[in-house]
Amino acid sequence: MISVFDPDPFPSTYQPYPGVPTVIRGATIYDGEGGQIDNGMVYFADGRIQAIGQTLDVPEGATVIDGTGLWVTPGIIDIHSHLGNYPSPSVAAHQDGNEITGPNTANVWTEHSIWPQDPGFSRALANGGVTTLNVLPGSANLFGGRTVTLRNVPSRTMQEMKFPGAPYGLKMACGENPKRVYGSRNRTPASRMANIAVARQAWIDAERYRNQWRSYRENGGNRPARNLRHETLAGVMDGEILVHNHCYRADEMAIMIDMAREFGYTISTFHHAVEAYKIPDLLRENDICAAMWADWWGFKMEAYDTVFENVPMVHNGGACAIVHSDDQNQIQRLNQEAAKALADGRRAGIEISDAEAWQWLAINPARALGIADETGSLVAGKRADIVLWNGDPFSVYSRPQMVWIDGALLYDMNNPQLRPISDFELGQPGEGSVR
Repeated sequence: MISVFDPDPFPSTYQPYPGVPTVIRGATIYDGEGGQIDNGMVYFADGRIQAIGQTLDVPEGATVIDGTGLWVTPGIIDIHSHLGNYPSPSVAAHQDGNEITGPNTANVWTEHSIWPQDPGFSRALANGGVTTLNVLPGSANLFGGRTVTLRNVPSRTMQEMKFPGAPYGLKMACGENPKRVYGSRNRTPASRMANIAVARQAWIDAERYRNQWRSYRENGGNRPARNLRHETLAGVMDGEILVHNHCYRADEMAIMIDMAREFGYTISTFHHAVEAYKIPDLLRENDICAAMWADWWGFKMEAYDTVFENVPMVHNGGACAIVHSDDQNQIQRLNQEAAKALADGRRAGIEISDAEAWQWLAINPARALGIADETGSLVAGKRADIVLWNGDPFSVYSRPQMVWIDGALLYDMNNPQLRPISDFELGQPGEGSVR
């Protein structure tokens, strides 16, 4: 730490909902790390996965669920969401994801815009099997602010959803958005070269701030004045805050890698990354993930030069591939988005198994968020974040049948009492709809 103040002034108050010892048996299991168990079993209790395998002893008193003809996977992790800070209903009063007042707003924390009553959370749970999500600020600024990782549980406050121990992220953006937003106001940056110049100066200023605090901590003297922008960037340079970088073009991703090297920090993930297929070697060598859509492209020039095989080509190149949403509707069908990418890869001759592809929705985003020790795969000791699907999860006809978070059953398609409804929805038309 560079300073002597509290680095976590808004700590998680998350408490798991209660669960019961449960065994699912007879299902096809994708473990989230590329493994598959046919006719397998998974046992979870006390909020954690206790055992997984072909044959397990059923503990006395455990709830047993027949999974014959069904599939079990880890809960889906969406690494790029705006639920809560761009909630539904989508009205101006709710648009709290972008602080469009300057190219560097690293001082803002998106968790302070999160509205836990957003109906999108329950839709993502029930329709999409999403158990964990990373909510980011928008991409209007070079430095958009801090990201936050949430448990997808009904709650009254943001802190009740906050994933305990998950590191903060920093949302950065390159390319068209910052130069368009500020160039249109006759302000810098108005070009890609200014994007980099302004960002470099911000790192230089933060490095100076970091050194001042280091000197104060080691030698005493006058205590430096706090600066929230510099604190966030210093936290990145200290390795405590992960960089999530909105970036489309391959050449710009390469530039961002060089800038990270110049200032001694690392990039966790390039988001959107429609040209990631051009540089899987750079991603692999620098241990950077690419979070991508299956086929969302062409809506602006920097999103034009993609291929439908983007995700499988990154995976096939040995880099970390992730399927993300960035959308309140796509988050409800990330399994289908991954299925489209998988099918496109196979048509191009890239053979990736279904079990391998589930890494794009599970262990890969968990690693990129710094929470892989806790979730992202069905491994004994990890949190019991589990989805039981009523069919092949890569089929457009399948949907979650039951969803557990920390071993607590939070959704059951056959039990109307287990369909989360936020307080805001009560009395509204279509309340609790999971269509």
